[in-house]
Amino acid sequence: MSDLHSEINRRRTFAIISHPDAGKTTLTEKFLLYGGAIQSAGSVKGKQSDKHAVSDWMDLEKQRGISITSSVLQFEYEGYCINLLDTPGHQDFSEDTYRTLMAADSAVMVIDAAKGIEPQTRKLFKVCAMRDIPIFTFINKMDREARDPFDLLDELEHEFGIGTYPMNWPIGCGQSFKGVYDRDAKSILSFSDSHRGRERIRGVDCDIRDTEKLDALIGEKQRVELCEQVELLDGASFDFDLEAVRHGKLSPVFFGSALNNFGVEPFLEHFLKMTTPPLPRRAGEVTVDPFDERFTAFVFKIQANMNKAHRDRIAFMRICSGRFDRAKEYYHVQGDKTAKLSQPQQMMASEREVIDEAYAGDIIGIFDPGIFSIGDTVCERGMKLRFDGIPTFAPEHFAVVEQVDSMKRKQFAKGMNQIAQEGAIQIFFEPNSGLERVIVGVVGVLQFEVLEYRLKNEYGCDLRRTDLAYQQIRWVKDPATDMKKLKLSHDTKWVQDFRGNNLLIFTSEWAIRWVLEDNPGLELLEFNRGQEEGQS
Repeated sequence: MSDLHSEINRRRTFAIISHPDAGKTTLTEKFLLYGGAIQSAGSVKGKQSDKHAVSDWMDLEKQRGISITSSVLQFEYEGYCINLLDTPGHQDFSEDTYRTLMAADSAVMVIDAAKGIEPQTRKLFKVCAMRDIPIFTFINKMDREARDPFDLLDELEHEFGIGTYPMNWPIGCGQSFKGVYDRDAKSILSFSDSHRGRERIRGVDCDIRDTEKLDALIGEKQRVELCEQVELLDGASFDFDLEAVRHGKLSPVFFGSALNNFGVEPFLEHFLKMTTPPLPRRAGEVTVDPFDERFTAFVFKIQANMNKAHRDRIAFMRICSGRFDRAKEYYHVQGDKTAKLSQPQQMMASEREVIDEAYAGDIIGIFDPGIFSIGDTVCERGMKLRFDGIPTFAPEHFAVVEQVDSMKRKQFAKGMNQIAQEGAIQIFFEPNSGLERVIVGVVGVLQFEVLEYRLKNEYGCDLRRTDLAYQQIRWVKDPATDMKKLKLSHDTKWVQDFRGNNLLIFTSEWAIRWVLEDNPGLELLEFNRGQEEGQS
């Protein structure tokens, strides 16, 4: 029992979120460098060499220089076992990020010092706030021209409605960036753009009132500015409150430069001390304690074809309590049967290592023969438990997708179904139209490009795609509704999902109102309850 408790206690599971190009993947790689998990950081854009970020494993990610799918990275650092979830920054892949946040206990938000908060950051923050999870902010790229740090803090507080507490404070920016002042240690960390190694930057102890020493370190002009700003911070900013941090009400803020490896290690060390071990989870009316000896987990992501040689399918599970034992059989709640979780793996992006055990807080990959769906619960036999499901975003873009080669019907059907089960796309059918013509719904248009790329490269199928003008979708609440008797306008289409549920897709909000007015008694839902509850 003590081993179980100590193993769970040293777990830290967090997601890194940001808008594109804020430096999230670069920060991730610096964490891995400090943990000894990799020996050199990959080029995120891949222009200067053939190295790529460890967390970007899909070929299309390497070509485009963006993260398309979230990846799981586990490494050790100073006695902690860290499960790091690197997420896509691009808004077209926000659904993947959303599901990944459901598996995290805290979030690190990376913000570009020149751009501040962008729409994608805002959307992701709302998910964190909904789950009441701690948010830590790393304001990146201070070695470039940046906005006023007070303005950035003010924007964070007003946009998100939370307090901020700067743990350190920048001394200048861009060409005049001299480093940061550590408010707690009362020391200066000096910046040098030549520092990109793994050695620790030692802070120089310096009282803010020691004018002579400060002048020697950063110059008189910046010393005067720093003293004024720190005095203003001490008088006007929020007080540090660890409980408020742990409930997502106060965000500790750090300034640095991930590319130059500056401020990353102090950030990681402070973060690990302030964030919590695995948090309890809701399962209906039950709260699951992570230190409960009984194993429980839920599926938050499914990914097909991570390994080109094996064409396999992996279900990613977040362990919520207890210890996983490879030799045991567990109960799959939605499938209502026991199953041995075969080939359990720990992840380093696409690299995997088969494991015999894992603990609450860990993310494990399980070989999936096609029995798992996103949101499924797995637990000890005899437990009456079902974790709260993971709602899906309603798609906003639609297209008709058809196979070019009629001889590849099986590959087309298999590819469409497997990719749809991952949750990145949703597929619909026009009643009585056959399976060769599929309507695909996505949150962002780049998902269409990913779909075409993957079907061609993983399943050998070329697609013909015709974009549709529809922008809204609603589920028909009553399954007994006679769809053929509904009065539908020309800008509304009746479709069904693979479970046979009836849906209507519309070109506008006006079209939704028109259909409701013309069909008294018709009730429409923004998303299907079965999906929300993770039911198959």
